[in-house]
Amino acid sequence: MYIHANPYNYPYNGNLRADNTALIIIDMQTDFCGPGGYVDQMGYDLSLTRRAIEPIQSLLEVVRSIPGFTVIHTREGHKPDLSDLPDNKRWRSAQIGAEIGSEGPAGRILVRGEKGWDIIEELYPIEGELIIDKPGKGSFYGTDLDLILRNRRIENIILTGITTDVCVHTTMREANDRGYECLILEDCTGATDYNNHLAALKMVTMQGGVFGSVSDSKKVIDALKTMMK
Repeated sequence: MYIHANPYNYPYNGNLRADNTALIIIDMQTDFCGPGGYVDQMGYDLSLTRRAIEPIQSLLEVVRSIPGFTVIHTREGHKPDLSDLPDNKRWRSAQIGAEIGSEGPAGRILVRGEKGWDIIEELYPIEGELIIDKPGKGSFYGTDLDLILRNRRIENIILTGITTDVCVHTTMREANDRGYECLILEDCTGATDYNNHLAALKMVTMQGGVFGSVSDSKKVIDALKTMMK
């Protein structure tokens, strides 16, 4: 079964099943899309990252109704002692007035265990869904994500979350290099700059789909509903 993506069908071999496909929801945390969080403290328009919430909710509702479908959430954040925070990452965050580890309205910015670090209520994981805590932008860096996917015989990944041009795109590139068939959803992603969002999506479609395919939640939901019949 194919999802008709733009411009290429996904997956490439038509082998789309609940037991070989994972939905990954990247960094839907207060720090990235909630009031008082990291992105808000930097002064960006929260509507650009929050745009992904409702489409992901709709997709997640369908996926949760399909037995055997793997759902994985990720959270970016650092240990309370900041021992896993590179100096250059901390320095750059300080230059824009939202230093990682400093106190903010939602607690210490991007620190594990703080309110801002946690996943927003609208998309909070339910029992059986996995959470990957990552110290970097890519979901494979410093985590056991690849081992989990291999153990579950996952071949296809549906990518959602924020931000399109940073954490989502980095994860897609990492997954592509590891041989996973990737699909990124336009309406289920968002960036702090809309032009960056569009550019990141366009990059995926170059060279015959260099990192995978692009689609939207409606097309995916229509395809997944056939699994429920």
